[in-house]
Amino acid sequence: MIFIYSVAAFWFLSAVLSTIIANRIKISMALVEIVIGAAIGYAAFKMNFTSKLSLNADWLKFSAGVGAIMLTFLAGAELNPDTMKTKFKEVSIIGLIGFFAPFTGCSLIAYFILGWGLQSSLLAGIALSTTSMAVVYAVMLEYGFNKTDYGKGILGACFVNDLGTVICLGLIFAPFTYRTLLFVSVILILIFILPKVTEFIIKHFAHKTAAIRTKWILFVLLSMGVLAIWSGSEPVLPAYIIGMLLAKTIEKDEFFVRRLRTLTIGFFTSLYFLRAGALMSLPILIAAPLIFIVFFVGKVAFKILGLYPVIKNFREDKKEKWYYTLLMSTGLTFGTISALFGLTHNIITQGQYTYLIGAVIASAVIPTLIANKFFLPVHLLEKPILDDEMSELDSIVK
Repeated sequence: MIFIYSVAAFWFLSAVLSTIIANRIKISMALVEIVIGAAIGYAAFKMNFTSKLSLNADWLKFSAGVGAIMLTFLAGAELNPDTMKTKFKEVSIIGLIGFFAPFTGCSLIAYFILGWGLQSSLLAGIALSTTSMAVVYAVMLEYGFNKTDYGKGILGACFVNDLGTVICLGLIFAPFTYRTLLFVSVILILIFILPKVTEFIIKHFAHKTAAIRTKWILFVLLSMGVLAIWSGSEPVLPAYIIGMLLAKTIEKDEFFVRRLRTLTIGFFTSLYFLRAGALMSLPILIAAPLIFIVFFVGKVAFKILGLYPVIKNFREDKKEKWYYTLLMSTGLTFGTISALFGLTHNIITQGQYTYLIGAVIASAVIPTLIANKFFLPVHLLEKPILDDEMSELDSIVK
């Protein structure tokens, strides 16, 4: 146990340093954690200490996995169904183009330019078609965009984009069996009963029993995660849907949401982002960077070429349009999941996996870094920030 505690302490020290650096250079904490994780992984490789990082230890994989699930759930909880209805046209069009443009472009690049096989090319297109809900939501939360109409539109488009990725992965590679049918059936049942059961628990126990809402949500998320894995899907997909189902219920108690965010951002997601960076094999990319560069440039270029002309129809401000486009060009959670699916099912090789992971992680860092440095629409944040300050002042006065 002393080794586990030591490694955990090391990772959280890295998380603390990442937070300090992010605060100093004024960029997203999630991005700094990925970069710090990559640097740690490279240094450990050079000193032959990679095994000491416990990257494949069950406890770290579980904690990082729960981080992805919780972050996805909170992102879904930001998407009130009523808001989605009012933005249905925007999020549907942008989300679908955000998926199909890079999927088509990157698949063609892999097949015709790099000479990959048909299945590995399609897998590459799927892995590079994603938008990183984990990174986007972390940025939304950090800057306060999650409270704005603009931010909710981006999150909705991310949901449609990633939903297209999951469906395409399932249709092309995962066989449709009775397990898939059972998984979909349970989700349909939850749509009708989960909000009512949750409201019953909150009404009768929330203010009498310690943290029962958090325990209930974790139970539902982990249970559906088990069913998703069993059916051949991924646990982050039901987490997103559950978040949307409970959005109206959860938004009634802002303090409870803040506690969930503290648990998620303060503990789980730091391990998720640091581990994602550390898993990136820099030596392989350094030895043969061309394929990695081709995939990264292809993903971002096809995202921009497909999305920017469409986003212009929904946003007039130049910074808003570019910020929207660049955040939709990110990738991490579903990209790494898709690449890992391809590796474990022998669709792609270890080398191909490394190039895809490198491009996915680079797309999580570089577009977001550019967006936050040069296109941050600060004018959208002035009012929410002011409202937060006033509410804090009111609570102090009271």
